[in-house]
Amino acid sequence: MRRHRLVNVLFVAPCVFAFAMNIIIPFGFGLYYSMTDWNGVSPDIHFVGLANFAGLFSSPDFIYSFIITVAYTAINIVLVNAVSFGLSLIVTGRIRGRNFLRAGFFIPYLIGGIVLGYIWQFIFNNALVAVGKSLSIAALQSSFLSKPGTVIWIMSIVNTWQYAGYIMLIYVAAIQGIPASLMEAAEVDGANYPTRVFKILMPMMANAFTISLFLTLTTSFKQFDMNLTLTNGGPATRFMDTPIKASQLLAMNIFNTATANRMAEAQAKAVVLFVALVVVALLQVAANKKKEVEL
Repeated sequence: MRRHRLVNVLFVAPCVFAFAMNIIIPFGFGLYYSMTDWNGVSPDIHFVGLANFAGLFSSPDFIYSFIITVAYTAINIVLVNAVSFGLSLIVTGRIRGRNFLRAGFFIPYLIGGIVLGYIWQFIFNNALVAVGKSLSIAALQSSFLSKPGTVIWIMSIVNTWQYAGYIMLIYVAAIQGIPASLMEAAEVDGANYPTRVFKILMPMMANAFTISLFLTLTTSFKQFDMNLTLTNGGPATRFMDTPIKASQLLAMNIFNTATANRMAEAQAKAVVLFVALVVVALLQVAANKKKEVEL
């Protein structure tokens, strides 16, 4: 028994070591630096306690970034999962070329966020504007990325275009795991297609919704690369009588703070992001798990 325990420890030790070196220890150092005046340059570091955290909640740009990140996440949760579920119904239906469609819908996910942002930036800033001017369509003659009221929606649409194919595969796997006889029996009993989807299909794939909502939530909350290349945080707007960037999500706000040599403040923001993400994710999973039991 002791020998087996030793073997188990030896097998697990490399993974534990890697996890500690890459996650636990850096997080501990980050938590410490968030309570100092570290600027990333000077070797003199002084402990300031919770002063960095107290300053965050009086900072208009951080408050706005937090609010807009929550709004962006909420939009993505609805859009990505609605589109993904719709696509999964299409590619599991009785249509020809289902496998080709699955591949086609999944391909955008393979495009990196940096490249994706530049591609769609060109489309919105150049291609659509040129079409609007040539066809005299007033709504398209200025870029949607230049309007504070629409930029977050455009970012969500681009994110949905990229991410929906990946989430679709989760729903496809769940649908294929449901016995076809159940749907066929309901069809014989006279249930129409929407009734079969809402009353049979969706309740039986509740665990897939839990996973998909979790992935969409965490990915949206941490969005950075597409935010950087598509909008770079712009356009400018005002919040609490302060000029700020209208589409600067929380991850990008942390990045900009760090590059301004305010490392301790940036680390404090990162800790707040981590805590908020953990709390929201746990609440979402708990709510969905409870729903699974009810279903």
